[in-house]
Amino acid sequence: MPKMKTKSGAKKRFRVRPGGTVKRGQAFKRHILTKKTTKNKRHLRGAVNVHETNMGHMAQMLPFAGL
Repeated sequence: MPKMKTKSGAKKRFRVRPGGTVKRGQAFKRHILTKKTTKNKRHLRGAVNVHETNMGHMAQMLPFAGL
């Protein structure tokens, strides 16, 4: 059997919190910011949790995270 591997893109983008939730960064805040409102950019700050409907995909991408 081949070894199980973690998706290298996922390990760079996600962190598993102690409670079992997964932290992710917000999208849509890297470029083309002049047409976005200040309120919109402010709400994109900080990190948020991955939605529970996507946790199955997270468990496949991060097999050693204990999800």
